Amino acid sequence: MKQIIIEGNHLLSGTIKIGGAKNSAVALIPAAILAKGDLKIKNVPNISDKDALIEILDLLNVKAVEYQNELLINTSNIKNALISEQLSNRLRASYYFMGALLGRFKKVEIYFPGGCNIGSRPIDLHLKGFEALGATINKEGSKYIIEAKELKGTEIYLDFASVGATINLLLAAVLARGKTIINNAAREVEIENVAKFLNKMGANIKGAGTERIVINGVRELHGAEISVIPDRIEAGTYIIMGALIGHNLTIDGINPNHLKVVLNKLKEMGVKFKTNKHQVTLTKTNQFKAVNVRTAVYPGFPTDLGQPMSVLLTQATGISQFEETIFENRMGHVPNLQKMGAKIEYERQHATFHGPNKLHGAELTATDLRSGAALVTAGLIAEGTTIINDAEHILRGYERIITKLSDVGAKIKIVDV
Repeated sequence: MKQIIIEGNHLLSGTIKIGGAKNSAVALIPAAILAKGDLKIKNVPNISDKDALIEILDLLNVKAVEYQNELLINTSNIKNALISEQLSNRLRASYYFMGALLGRFKKVEIYFPGGCNIGSRPIDLHLKGFEALGATINKEGSKYIIEAKELKGTEIYLDFASVGATINLLLAAVLARGKTIINNAAREVEIENVAKFLNKMGANIKGAGTERIVINGVRELHGAEISVIPDRIEAGTYIIMGALIGHNLTIDGINPNHLKVVLNKLKEMGVKFKTNKHQVTLTKTNQFKAVNVRTAVYPGFPTDLGQPMSVLLTQATGISQFEETIFENRMGHVPNLQKMGAKIEYERQHATFHGPNKLHGAELTATDLRSGAALVTAGLIAEGTTIINDAEHILRGYERIITKLSDVGAKIKIVDV
């Protein structure tokens, strides 16, 4: 087990450079296997989820070479293979190999994906979409066997604007015969990044980033290169830290347009910041106004920033309400914050914050990736020392978080216990 140990109340000054988006990179890597030849993915974040996906590429006999923040992929000797339970359980994004392998080989065998325990996270929308394209699905325990003699374009209506289902159906449909239309598609910028990569490979996709995506199937895809977009969730997490304990802290290498709803909410709380084309600079605010936060699909407030945002709500004067609308189990951080002195009432997907609260260091346990980020944020502002157990969750999605925070003044380290 890994522990993160933080000595609180040290100002953060300097510049934090944002890496590539986790939620984009974990889809771009499986997408690469649809093409024949050489591919390059630039600005790949150095996170453990990336390492797990490369292990799956190795299983499929796909050559993957890392060079700094670039991933060079060659699919010349690809083979279809069962993706084991051990590999699929390591991360949620393993399910993108469902769409990619189905699209390329018309058959995939894979175990139910793993990832953070933040809710039931069913894949029924993915499976219904595959069936609409002509696939049959057999389930043997937790193993799925999905195959089709031929994938045929069709019109699909998603019951919920799911990011995972939208991307998976894109991957399956690009090599299908005819036209596929995805209605009520998710609109996240990460989907635009994936669609751009596929189009560079020779796909014909229009409407990515809107509620209606049209895919005209092509016969084959070729090599291409793409850059992973900046990670808006990583950026938002550090921006929240800057609002709490920054001193001229600059978050660099971002796209502020991807963070409009977050920056507007901070402005509503009284946070002062400056933005330019690729940066946000801010100094800690002494008094925050209580606000209400409700997560929603893009372009609403990101569910992945709800937990770090909760730490900010503990410091607001008055009563703040928080509602999580995407996942039913995203309150794992709340008992930890209560242990640190936060006054929070919560039930299921709602929480009420009574603030401001002075937080004190404690021994905590990260229950998932974003709860871990919230606990790091809380530890930075707490009096005394905070110990975070199960820190492996955090390393899944935050590139070099210990180094990045140490370089701007945090007293933070990671140890194996």
